[in-house]
Amino acid sequence: MQNMNLYSRGDKLFVYVNMILIGLFTISTLYPFIYIAAVSFSDGQAAAAGTVFWRPIGLTLAAYERVLSEPLFWSSYKNTFIYTFGGTLVSLMIIIPGSYALSRQNLYGRRFWNLMIAFTMWFNAGLIPFFLNMRDLGLMDSYFGLIIGFACNAFNIILLRNFFEGIPESFEEAARMDGANDFQILTKVYLPLSKPALATIILFCMVARWNGFFWAMVLLKDEEKIPLQVYLRQVIATLQDDEEFGASLIQSVYSFETVTAAIMVCSIIPVLIFYPFIQKYFNKGIMLGGVKE
Repeated sequence: MQNMNLYSRGDKLFVYVNMILIGLFTISTLYPFIYIAAVSFSDGQAAAAGTVFWRPIGLTLAAYERVLSEPLFWSSYKNTFIYTFGGTLVSLMIIIPGSYALSRQNLYGRRFWNLMIAFTMWFNAGLIPFFLNMRDLGLMDSYFGLIIGFACNAFNIILLRNFFEGIPESFEEAARMDGANDFQILTKVYLPLSKPALATIILFCMVARWNGFFWAMVLLKDEEKIPLQVYLRQVIATLQDDEEFGASLIQSVYSFETVTAAIMVCSIIPVLIFYPFIQKYFNKGIMLGGVKE
């Protein structure tokens, strides 16, 4: 921090107020995660009584033992990785060439195609027509249907297109003088220069896939294919009405609250591990994707 003696009294007050507000905002943002983690490690009776606030009470791993012993938890976790990484890969296979094509000045009907892409951000057919379309195409209750049905996002295409348009034309001209075609220009010139934008889009795609819930719940009927978020919803919906589970709570150190909290903790761990590695690219990509010279 710069020397505070160089600031006037009003400036110092402004800085201190900002620091306090940022600190309060940070605490309010982190507290839900701290609370869920504390509940997941707490005794079932303490969690059910609502006495857990920021630290575990009656520290125990019973909830995690219950969760990790469920075969459906592991299958849903595996499915989430399939949908996340498979879906992101398919999305990149569509977004990258699409963005490159839309960034070309010599593309026939370029303005029309850009307008059509942007139009889908404002208007769509609706939930029922989309469901009927997925059903008629035979994409219900399948890995492929959930991956391909949500592979393209207009915002990501526009973001990467703007980044491509910001790359100096001299790079492309030099590559063409060396005999490079469009595919070589894309793979050997544009993509190596687009790491920040690509990292941003990859993060957007992965988080959207990882958190995918509604359409996975609607389109998937086979429990062996559901992702982790749908499994968590099933746990919340069924355990409260499960008489066998309710009876087991009398002699157990876990509860409905601790089990659901343990599942939530397990669901966010991969994101917390992955995000720090691309955070620097993410911040830079947002700026460069939205600013053009």
